[in-house]
Amino acid sequence: MSSFDLTGRVAIITGSSRGIGAATARKLAAQGAKVVISSRKQDACDAVAAEINAEHGDGTAIAVSASISRKEDLQNLVDQTRAQLGPVDILVCNAASNPYYGPMSGISDDQFRKILDNNILSNHWLIQMVIPDMRTARRGSVVIISSIGGLQGTGSIGVYNISKAADFQLARNLAVELGPDNIRVNCIAPGLIQTDMARALWENEQVMGHIRSVTPMRRIGQPDEIAGAAVFLASDASTYITGQSIVIDGGTTIAAAL
Repeated sequence: MSSFDLTGRVAIITGSSRGIGAATARKLAAQGAKVVISSRKQDACDAVAAEINAEHGDGTAIAVSASISRKEDLQNLVDQTRAQLGPVDILVCNAASNPYYGPMSGISDDQFRKILDNNILSNHWLIQMVIPDMRTARRGSVVIISSIGGLQGTGSIGVYNISKAADFQLARNLAVELGPDNIRVNCIAPGLIQTDMARALWENEQVMGHIRSVTPMRRIGQPDEIAGAAVFLASDASTYITGQSIVIDGGTTIAAAL
């Protein structure tokens, strides 16, 4: 059997009705996993789940809407997963928000708190909810979708980048705590990816011109180019990797400034 085979495993992917989350759910299902599609809108989740079930068979995917800002929604997401598919083996924390674009001097307290709550605290909540299943199985993989923004400074999405830097440390610390239980926690740090959330950036010709000039591959990424790394980290192909952050950015962060 392939080291990437996920037959019999159950995966929750947040923010999976579109973009990186949906691409990840499709690739996990293609490797045999049962997947849970989740975002705020039930109809959008239903559509992705139906597509996956049509390709891989009924029962491969279920749809459970949840707002990551509501702890009770996340608990229901985990409870419904257990009831319909069984214990959770894989968790991909992909959902995030960024309600403010501009210098940090202009952000409101409510916007600041929303970013930290949705991008850090919600991940903590959800991970704590699935840990009992993984401890019982003596196996589990948590993948947090962070960003290269957590490695850089910026004049436009500073608090978002702060939250993504915190996700790196969340993974490192949980990897230390959960390693004895054979539970692995890792991050993926994408560069600019053509998703709805990043639309304000990739529709800006000035930004795109800069990205093309500094990125060795001379383009931005596509959601499917992130999903493969999530499958790798979820599978037995990566059983000795934990507490790490895989950068997938077309070379942006290694390119020389001059």
